[in-house]
Amino acid sequence: MFRALYSFRVENPKPGTKPNPLESKEGKHSGMIELFKQPNIDWMGKAKFFFALSLLLLIAGWTSVFLKGGPAHGGLPYSIDFKGGTNVDVRFAQAPNVDQLRSALSAQGLVGNEIQAISDTAIPGAKANEVVISLEQKGQADQALDTSKSQVLAALNAIYGQSNSSRPDFNAATPNSLTAFLTQRDPLLLSTNAGDRYQQLAKNILQYRDKDAGGVLTNLEDVTKVPGVTPAVVSSLKEGYALGPFTIRNVEIVGPKVGAELRLQAVYVTLYALAGMLVYIAFRFEWVYGAAAVLAVFHDVLITLGFFSLLHFEISLTVIAALLTLVGYSMNDTIVIFDRIRENNRLLRRESFADVVNKSINQTLSRTILTSGLTFLTVLVLFLMGGQVLRAFSFALVVGIVVGTYSSFGIAAPLVVAWVNWRGQGQAVGAGPAAGSKPRGSEGASGRLAPAGRRS
Repeated sequence: MFRALYSFRVENPKPGTKPNPLESKEGKHSGMIELFKQPNIDWMGKAKFFFALSLLLLIAGWTSVFLKGGPAHGGLPYSIDFKGGTNVDVRFAQAPNVDQLRSALSAQGLVGNEIQAISDTAIPGAKANEVVISLEQKGQADQALDTSKSQVLAALNAIYGQSNSSRPDFNAATPNSLTAFLTQRDPLLLSTNAGDRYQQLAKNILQYRDKDAGGVLTNLEDVTKVPGVTPAVVSSLKEGYALGPFTIRNVEIVGPKVGAELRLQAVYVTLYALAGMLVYIAFRFEWVYGAAAVLAVFHDVLITLGFFSLLHFEISLTVIAALLTLVGYSMNDTIVIFDRIRENNRLLRRESFADVVNKSINQTLSRTILTSGLTFLTVLVLFLMGGQVLRAFSFALVVGIVVGTYSSFGIAAPLVVAWVNWRGQGQAVGAGPAAGSKPRGSEGASGRLAPAGRRS
């Protein structure tokens, strides 16, 4: 999503000479930006420290989750998308100040609110004059509707200086209430059959308000554009109605059952993504590589969720999108290292598998820091300056990129090395009593694992 192709390799061997593949890998004949000149870090020798750090982060995060009630009972701070609540649809005469609106709602005790602006897609670049305010559900359905509506009204009145007027708000009028008002006033002096005529007139007036005036009238004189509206009708409307700068169009309940289903679907989506990646990597490399990569990505997701619990960031649908982005990003870094391991495993047959992995990580270190560093700076700016709406989304990416980059060389690669050593295939060719009798690492796989031009 945020990754950019920033460089490409240009090999410049001398005329008549054959390029050395190892020198090319290490950047000696490469036009690629190098932050480190042939680093020689023993990553596998530090594997136990990586495992200890991951274990510490997992224990800290998930201790917080279970102390707060567990993943399903408050340990993870779900948003209204997942735990249910009340959605209040409000339309304004002009685009509202969302930050001011959020502060007013917090002053009413509605701390766990979410505000989503709705733009008119038919008018590109137009500011949204409609928002959906999501509130935590309190009480039963009918009671929650009334409570949420009254609290939102109180917050809006505090912002716009509206007081409880004796006259109803015309922008909140319904067809039945407007029909009853016109029938009672009878501005057209119809007397007989007034009900049917005023019912149609009320329908036309409200249709003009909702479609032509964008849902909020700022001047009752505008209804003169509606066929059948006379000055007497306008005068009656002015006497009987007030005009507010906003109107609550709809209030609806999002039940806890729906939220639970969304939570379950989010878990399934993540597991399906991991399963698909496991199958692909197992086919492209070996199953142990796929298992190590999936375990590393699962480790990334668990640590990120632990940070959400520790710092109390809400998990919403946009956060799930960020977690899936994290899964893909971390997996891509891991595959880059695995691909280099696969190539070097055939070139450096006289070195142990752990040394091959160390060399592979060192060769890709500049690329890893450049790409991950630039991506991290981008999402960090998004976190610091993106506002409240993007705060949880960008926080997931900030944590995920750091943890995902670290897990590629600190978790996935050591897991593969541990497996190969456990199988007794980690020795260098020519070392040990059975040297050369067994393939090492990915050498036992089929020809699809060999790099281009090196198939045996």
